[in-house]
Amino acid sequence: MDLGRVLVTGAAGFIGAAVSGRLLEVGREVVGLDDLNDYYPPRLKRARLARLQDRAGFRFVHGDVADRDAVERVVAEARPGVVVHLAAQAGIRRALHDPYTYGRTNLMGFLHVAEASASAAVGHLLYASTSSVYGLNRDLPFREADPAQHPVSLYSATKVANEAIAHSYAATHGLPATGMRFFTVYGPWGRPDMAPISFARAILAGQEIQLYNGGNHSRDFTYVDDIVDAVVALVDRPPAADAAFDARRPAPATSSVPWRVLNVGGEHPVALRDFVAALERALGREARVRLAERQRGDMDDTAADCTALRTLTGWRARVGLDEGLAHLARWCREHGELCA
Repeated sequence: MDLGRVLVTGAAGFIGAAVSGRLLEVGREVVGLDDLNDYYPPRLKRARLARLQDRAGFRFVHGDVADRDAVERVVAEARPGVVVHLAAQAGIRRALHDPYTYGRTNLMGFLHVAEASASAAVGHLLYASTSSVYGLNRDLPFREADPAQHPVSLYSATKVANEAIAHSYAATHGLPATGMRFFTVYGPWGRPDMAPISFARAILAGQEIQLYNGGNHSRDFTYVDDIVDAVVALVDRPPAADAAFDARRPAPATSSVPWRVLNVGGEHPVALRDFVAALERALGREARVRLAERQRGDMDDTAADCTALRTLTGWRARVGLDEGLAHLARWCREHGELCA
C-alpha cells in the first residue's frame, strides 16, 4: 500500500476532477476511476479529464463502480492508502423514472468500493453523502446530531444507505470511514443539470427558467473550491472510535467504531429567487422567470452547521455567493459549448 496514493472514483465528475487536481497540487499521487457515462454531455467530463491527464502523478482508469471486477482490480493494482469515493448517480428528479440506475450505482457501486477498500486494508474511505439525507427535518441549520432517517427522494435514500453500509464496514472490518454531507455545490466546470449552470446558460441565451415552489426554496450554496479544501483537509484525518460513545443513547454522528459524518456547506443559505437575482448581476442579464409548483422529492430548505468540521480541521467556507457566481459567469461565457 502507498500511503501517499489516493484513488478517486468519479474523477471526471465535477467534484472528483477538482479534488484530483488539488491532490496533485499538494504532491499526492492520484488514480482516477470514471465510466464517463452520458447522464450529461460526456464532452464536459472528457474536458475535465484532459486537464488532469498530462499532470505528473495522475493515472486514469476507465471503469464503472457498479462493475465489481473493475473496482476490485483497480484497488488491487493501485493499492491506495486512501479512497475518495465520489462516483454516484446524481439528481433527484431522474430517480422518479429511472430508479434502478440509483440502486446499481449508488448502492451496489458503494458496496463494491467498501468491500474492496476493506479487503485491501485502505487507511481511510471518504465518500460523498448529501445534505438531502436530512429529509423531513425542519430544524435549521442541520447538525450532524440531527435525525437523518426520513429522506424524501430515492437519491437521498441511497446516501442514507451509504452511511449505514460504511458504519457496518467500520464495525466488522475496522475500515475508517468519513461521510461528507455536501450542500449544493456550484462553480466552474459544474454539472449542467444543476440550477447554477442550467440557469446561467438559459439567461445568456434569453431562454426562460423555471423556479419551483415559486422560488421559495432556500439552499446553502457551497463553492467548489471550499468543498475541495474540506476533502483535502480530511484525507489524512481518518476517524477513530469515539471513547465517549454511549450505546444506550447512540449519537447519530459518531460511533464506538471508526466512523463519522460531517456537514460541508457554505453556512449562508439563500432563497432561490435571491440566488437568481445574484446570478443576474453576475451575468449582467435579466432572467425570464416562470414560477412553477413544488416538485416531488425537493427539500424546502437546507442550511449547514459545520462546527464539527471546523473543530476538526479549522475549515471554513471562504468564497461568498457573489464571488462564486462571478467565477461561474465567466466560465459559462468561455466554455458554454461544453454544456450544450
